[in-house]
Amino acid sequence: MVPIICIDGPSGAGKGTISQLVAQYLGWHLLDSGAIYRVLGVACLNNGVAWDDIPSVLAIAKTLPVRFEPSANGMRALLAGVDVTQAVRSELGSQGASAVAVHPEVRSTLLERQRIFAAGPGLVADGRDMGSTVFPTAELKVFLTASAEARAERRFQQLLERDENVNLPRLLEDIKARDARDSERDASPLCPAEDAIIIDSTLLSVDDVLEKVLALVAQRGIGKRTTG
Repeated sequence: MVPIICIDGPSGAGKGTISQLVAQYLGWHLLDSGAIYRVLGVACLNNGVAWDDIPSVLAIAKTLPVRFEPSANGMRALLAGVDVTQAVRSELGSQGASAVAVHPEVRSTLLERQRIFAAGPGLVADGRDMGSTVFPTAELKVFLTASAEARAERRFQQLLERDENVNLPRLLEDIKARDARDSERDASPLCPAEDAIIIDSTLLSVDDVLEKVLALVAQRGIGKRTTG
């Protein structure tokens, strides 16, 4: 069995950063499940397909030519061989991911594609339903959360660094709306797995959260740090 660590949580909680750091520390593979949905949202836009047009979204999802490559700035997303990382990381990309993920048929179609990422020596899976739905037998499940205000501020700073024109109050509204949509959807709603460890990062630094997660990894004897 391939050891798996799931780090779930709402947008802006810091799960992407923590997942990358944990995967790097252990020398494991990384799955950014949200990026798959963002790539799908971008693919829909590129093909003139509305996010609520379920049959058309599903048709694109079934043959989505997506792959990820490591880079100096994290994972690089490729759609049909074209680098779409910038579009995927944009606020529009994030909105598209949440919109298409509402559809149960879409989530079902992308489910097996995500499971393929589980390979030795281990996998760190970052998402919203990794521990509850995609990898329910994972050795460690962490649900990383933070207040909507803290998450909006973090996202605001990220987008400013990318020279995007953003409005903090509007961003906060979007995050609250996304939280409601993700939590109330019928297919894999956003909620901690029953056996998940909940970490609130509102008042914690990245180093603080990483220390807590790695302590859990050590306690459970899941993996050893890769040297070299």
